[in-house]
Amino acid sequence: MSLALATLIYEWRRYLAAVIALAFSGLLILAEVGMFTGIVKGVTANIDRSRADIMVLAPKSESLVNSGPSGLPRRIQPQIYMNPDVVEVASFEGNGARWTNTPKPGEKQISNFVQINMVDTRPGAVTLPVDYTEEVRVALQEPYAVAIDRTALAGLGVKLGDLAALNGKSVKVRALLDGYPNINQPAVVVSRDTMRLLGMGPRNGRTGPLMVRIKDPSQAEAVRDALNAGSKGAFRAWTRDELSKANEKALLKEQIIGIFLGFTMFIGVLIGIGITSQTLRGAVLANVKEFASLRALGVSMGALRLIVIELSFWVGMVGLAATAIMTWLVTQLGKTVGLPMSYPLSWVTTVTLLLLAISMASGLMAMGVLKKSQPADLLR
Repeated sequence: MSLALATLIYEWRRYLAAVIALAFSGLLILAEVGMFTGIVKGVTANIDRSRADIMVLAPKSESLVNSGPSGLPRRIQPQIYMNPDVVEVASFEGNGARWTNTPKPGEKQISNFVQINMVDTRPGAVTLPVDYTEEVRVALQEPYAVAIDRTALAGLGVKLGDLAALNGKSVKVRALLDGYPNINQPAVVVSRDTMRLLGMGPRNGRTGPLMVRIKDPSQAEAVRDALNAGSKGAFRAWTRDELSKANEKALLKEQIIGIFLGFTMFIGVLIGIGITSQTLRGAVLANVKEFASLRALGVSMGALRLIVIELSFWVGMVGLAATAIMTWLVTQLGKTVGLPMSYPLSWVTTVTLLLLAISMASGLMAMGVLKKSQPADLLR
């Protein structure tokens, strides 16, 4: 065990403030990224958890987040079947509607605008999310049946079994979902048949984005390339994972979100460097006699500087571990209020490198204290 690591273990109280500062700096950034990314995950959960291997969007669509119309002409769907690897193709339809609950005596009537998402209720359908239970699937087969996430119950003023209205047509809450929140706008799930009964199906010869299932999911990229090569500019095919990452990237590129993240990162760096550097400086100063003893034994100043650098590195590693634990706790807290949080690998890597850089920079700033470690001071 190195001297720096032994010092950190036996005198951990002196370095606790630095570890906590690093942990909160990392948590501040990751929690905000996780929240924004989780919002996208909640909105696109029906797609991300579907049985589709490939998504087909309009040719100029770069994502499903604020990228304009992503629908396609109806004639595109049979063209996709021309690829021999394609097993099933279905459109993913969505719409908006006015929701009005049916209050009981003494209760308040709630009217809200909701997002309508559609699923096919056939067993194993490409649009049917893999985590839908059999009870939910069967319940949605009933005409005018709807399913909503548990987190939307209070906002929509209903509970399981209640009646409500979508654009003036009566519907019944027949199933509850978990993990499908929509922070911006409550989402209501219906079957394709119910959507038609509500008058919200495809119009003007256009459909929503297409979900495609293929024979061998491991060949998704090859099939995607083949579809794009034969599209003649009429559509663009994406693998499901590719589209999911594009949705996250598109959200994080939004100007207001970019400002939030930039400001949060700036504050996190200030907190990290300010507290960590002062903590390391104080810890080194407290051990100045020990460093003076090492110099008296012939240890060079360069070697002492390396000890401080290594010490700051281990402080950074412990800070990263604390960040991971705290981020996990915040993620679990988010789940309890219906907010799924997701952390893109690029941001996790960025925060990891940032915290290590803060720790190492703080160690460099604390090196000036070593000048006070003069062997002559031991004789006083």
